Amino acid sequence: MLAPMTSDQATPEGLVTDDELRWLGMRARGGFGLVMTSAAYVRPDGKAGKGQFGIFSDDHIEGYARLGAVLKAQGRVSALQLHHGGYRCPTRCVPQPVGPSDDPESQSRAFTTAEVEQVVEDFVRAAVRAERAGFDGVELHGAHGYLLTQFLSTTDNRRDDRYGGSLENRSRVIFEIIDGVRRACRPDFQLGLRLSAERYGLRLAEMRDLAAELMRQGKIDYLDMSLWDAGKEPVEADHQGRSLFSWFTDLPRHGVRLGAAGKIMSARTAATLVEEGADFALIGRAAILHHDFAARALADPTFAARPLPVTLDYLAAEGLGARFLRYITTFEGFVAPSPAPAA
Repeated sequence: MLAPMTSDQATPEGLVTDDELRWLGMRARGGFGLVMTSAAYVRPDGKAGKGQFGIFSDDHIEGYARLGAVLKAQGRVSALQLHHGGYRCPTRCVPQPVGPSDDPESQSRAFTTAEVEQVVEDFVRAAVRAERAGFDGVELHGAHGYLLTQFLSTTDNRRDDRYGGSLENRSRVIFEIIDGVRRACRPDFQLGLRLSAERYGLRLAEMRDLAAELMRQGKIDYLDMSLWDAGKEPVEADHQGRSLFSWFTDLPRHGVRLGAAGKIMSARTAATLVEEGADFALIGRAAILHHDFAARALADPTFAARPLPVTLDYLAAEGLGARFLRYITTFEGFVAPSPAPAA
């Protein structure tokens, strides 16, 4: 699976661009079984970056229909990632950040109960737009400290209504979105969820319990664990001594597929992840370096992504547009310094 990655290539209105069509189209041709978009914000107050894609309006459907057609032409499964930045939305993108609770540091205010109910509906409407655009499914972005993670967080969520307190209450918004998508979209419309397992005020034991309940209910098709490093141990001392991912691989799956992302830079690492219990591997940075990483990994079990840093010219040839290239330079060690001009 191509991991969902920020490309910063949308128009100011959040519309799909030719650069994004090229970027994802090359990955579709490169052999990825499922190709996922960058995170798309489901309502205007969820925009977390100037170049982020949107899915909050019917105006976005036409561009996604073009993208969906490109992916389908290559025989790939397509997924559109649904997102809201919560209090991580900068004030340059939204007039007033919002989240589960007031947060003075980000100048964010808490949603009312009625507003949380509207957030649920906005995620569902976004899924319907993705279906209308011809996508095979959507993934809910519940990772990396954004809105759905903030609701799960024991530190960010200080609510005293039915969306705060116990894990059941803090995860309620996710289950309500899942139920809403299942009611609104066709039965074979794929639904995935991306989760973080730790940090952001999350407790590993709770995330394991949440994953178990999500799989027990069987209403999602896949669970995407974003681990930063798929082979790492947990940060919580009480759970160390085994890999972070292993806390999820031994759960009954009830037909739900389980995958993981994080520093999977070679065919061997991906194969090891599957051997350790994953149903699929999500490829991020290695897919930036090689649009055809999936095809190469399937053809050659010794294939590994080229070492960093690489030049901007190399990345441009791999399908990154000008704005994606500017964004990728913010990742330390990814891009080689430009040579000094001749004296």
